[in-house]
Amino acid sequence: MSSSPAAASPPAIWPGLALALMGSIAFSGKAIIVKLAYRHGVDAVTLIMYRMLFALPLFLLLTWWASRGKPALTRRDWLVVLGLGFSGYYLASFLDFAGLAYISASLERLILYLNPTLVLAFSVFVFKVRVKPMQLLALAISYAGVLLVFGQEIHLQGADAVLGAVLVFGSAVSYALYLVYSGEEVRRLGAMRLTGLATTVACVLCIAQFLILRPLSAMAVAPEVIWLSVLNATLCTFAPVLMVMLAIERMGATMTAQTGMVGPMSTIIMGVLILGEPFTPWVVAGTLLVLTGVWLLARWR
Repeated sequence: MSSSPAAASPPAIWPGLALALMGSIAFSGKAIIVKLAYRHGVDAVTLIMYRMLFALPLFLLLTWWASRGKPALTRRDWLVVLGLGFSGYYLASFLDFAGLAYISASLERLILYLNPTLVLAFSVFVFKVRVKPMQLLALAISYAGVLLVFGQEIHLQGADAVLGAVLVFGSAVSYALYLVYSGEEVRRLGAMRLTGLATTVACVLCIAQFLILRPLSAMAVAPEVIWLSVLNATLCTFAPVLMVMLAIERMGATMTAQTGMVGPMSTIIMGVLILGEPFTPWVVAGTLLVLTGVWLLARWR
């Protein structure tokens, strides 16, 4: 007897699930690499320049590949891509790098994981979406988890933790704006083409920022910074972007986003094992609250 379509469909999920898991874990390693690079005396402007310098050829290749056979961009498309590239990848990345100089990788990942709550908030103000009471409960649970870990961070780091948390939260806000406003352009250009274009814009902006704010002599950094930046650009920037896009194609955005819940746990584990960050009951409780809140938000949307 021939197998039915229903019986054959479950195995098809696994390639997408594996891609989503690997993408989430790889992207979570970004914060670890940034913290390791900071130990060699480099600043955020120089570090993000090197990351984007090595990532630029890869995203140019992605843009070319995704644009084959497609119509040329209109003036409106270019303006939208510039705006999305500035908000979603340049500003969000720079604020994130700057914030990591002051807070732990664990807290940084938990703050960034609040992104769905920020997208909901913007949808309320921009598109007049009504919020359900259960969604408000999910938001409260998520932010309570971040506040738990933030309280411990202030105890350990002092006032610097406030600055770092504000910078990383600004990064989350900037990326949430990108997600809110990119929907129409994704339908027009396709997700992979838009991602390639927007990240290419961000790469150019980060390199230009360095050339404006730093002398060329500032490019002289420790060899470890170069290799860490290469790793960041490939394994923790380009590869996860590609893997997540391929995962969405195979199993949809909803399941891909839910699989991303492994990200915060990955960062915390790597932070403890590689960076020697504290692993306390407050971190565990805060992480569980954030993950629970985001899961409930996806369930009750």
